[in-house]
Amino acid sequence: MDVGCGMGKIAKKLTDTEYKVDCVSPSPVFAQQTRALLREKSEVFECYYEQLQTKNRYDLVLFSESLQYIEPEKAMKKTLPLLNRNGYLLICDLFRVDTKEKCPIAGGHNLTKFFNIVSEYPLSLVKNFDITEEMSPNIDIEHHIFKEVVEPVANLLGQLLDSRYPLLSKILKWKYKRKIEKMRQKYFSSQRTAENFKKFKSYRLLLYKKKQNKQHAS
Repeated sequence: MDVGCGMGKIAKKLTDTEYKVDCVSPSPVFAQQTRALLREKSEVFECYYEQLQTKNRYDLVLFSESLQYIEPEKAMKKTLPLLNRNGYLLICDLFRVDTKEKCPIAGGHNLTKFFNIVSEYPLSLVKNFDITEEMSPNIDIEHHIFKEVVEPVANLLGQLLDSRYPLLSKILKWKYKRKIEKMRQKYFSSQRTAENFKKFKSYRLLLYKKKQNKQHAS
């Protein structure tokens, strides 16, 4: 099972090699795109992972940059019953590292707390790859695109709205002031750099195997 925003491409590669793959996404857009891409080769569940209802069981549950949007406890409780005997849980996502400074880049669970939570479940860590160094250059590329392309276009659209619909523009800016500011801080901040990513984040590939004959601690 593939859970994540990039699920379509990953699932396509797996189904092309004759693996059976189901996908989960709460986004109607992603779900529709995935159905169009995979057709009858995959069942796409259009819901939040925590709300998933299925009798299917899986050899592998994959979170591709989606675990950060789910509370770890809920993710573990949902995943374990979905796994076959000796099934695997694969996570590829970013995490926050322990630091006294405020992180200027949003996203990710605290890595130490995450490991502590998972240790309470019948899961054995098989692989733990730190790929922060390899992923960090993408942050600078992403920041450049947002600053040089997305921000100028957004500013031009804002100016167009101001000139043609001044009253509507004022209402929208007032109503969504916090969201607009949050988005600007998240995507256009000068603090969103590869160096800060390496300082405050840890990008991990984690592989867990389901243990047998052990109950989750109550």
